[in-house]
This record gives sequence, C-alpha cells and structure tokens, in this order.
Amino acid sequence: MAEKKPINPILKSALELGPVAAFFVAYLMLRERTFVIGGMEYEGFILVTAGFIPLILVTTGVLWALSGHVSKMQIATAVLVVVFGGLTVWLNDDRFFKMKPTIIYTLFAGILGVGLLRGQSYLQFVMEGMMPLKREGWMVLTRRLAAFFAGLAVLNEVIWRTMSTDMWVNFKTFGLTIAIFVFFMTQGGLFQKYSTDENKDG
Repeated sequence: MAEKKPINPILKSALELGPVAAFFVAYLMLRERTFVIGGMEYEGFILVTAGFIPLILVTTGVLWALSGHVSKMQIATAVLVVVFGGLTVWLNDDRFFKMKPTIIYTLFAGILGVGLLRGQSYLQFVMEGMMPLKREGWMVLTRRLAAFFAGLAVLNEVIWRTMSTDMWVNFKTFGLTIAIFVFFMTQGGLFQKYSTDENKDG
C-alpha cells in the first residue's frame, strides 16, 4: 500500500472539484453547438463528456501521485465515468452519462445497506476514522446516509428523465454538491451525541 503524503488542501480540492467545474463551464460554452466528426453529428454535451473522461482520469492520477492515496469512492467514480461516459460518446446518446449519478448513488446505498445487514458500518471503514464516533453513531449515520444516497439516485432519475439537459447539468453541478453538504451539516446532533472526543465539553 502506498504511503500517504501531505498535500496542499487547496490543490486537493482543485483536483477533486476541478473536473466538475470544467465540465459545467465547457457545457455552457458548447451546449448550443453541433459538431460533425467522421460524418456523425454530435451535440456539445457529447463533446464535453468526451473531454471529461480523460480529465477525470488525469486529475485522479495526479491526486494519487501527489498524496499516495485515492479513496474507494474516487476510484469507483472514475471507473463509472469511463464506462458510462464512453458509452455516451460511442453511441452518441447522452442518456448513459445522465444515468451515471443514479448508478453511483445506488451502488453506494447498496454497499452501505449490505454492511448494515451484516451489522457493520462500511462508512466507518471508508472514512478511516476521520470522525471520532462511537459504533452506535456510525451505525445511525450509515443508515441515514444509505437512505440519503437512495433518495439522490431516485431524484437524479426523475430530473434527467423529465427535465431539460440544462436543468440536469445544474442539478449535477450544484444540486448534488449542496445536498451532500446540507446532509452532513444537519448531522451535528448525531456527531455531538455519539462523539468519542473526551474534550468535546471543554
């Protein structure tokens, strides 16, 4: 196993969030355009997706080279980007890439659910002790997060199937990020109740 190395947090955030931001900006620039390549017409969304695939691989590789560590979630995301992004470009069909968040969140919910059925919190294993919680706290948080991921999967399906591509891109870029941030912000009571930090009361 590669040894973890310190990395500037700003650079780390740029490598993790940069590809999504670049995707959004490129989409805004190319969404109204159509390109003819090899006699086949491609919408701007397809071309942006084609560029997003190598970008996510490069940034993930750079993150691993600099920090010596890439989370399992990042690896799973990169693999699904390659698979579903590749299908989108190859078949010239944007539905595959729009389904990617559904697959990712269903996968996460399923993995956490399997752990819960076995009486374990896989979330605790994945987060590698980043939060000082008792076992009961990890189990409660895991149940909530599994349900949350399942809800995001359903919401993504509803949005991409019933709304415009513009709406879906905004949802993917901002909505999902805000939803995850709000979820963890609302777990303050749980973190306080189940904290193992002996100094939490001062």
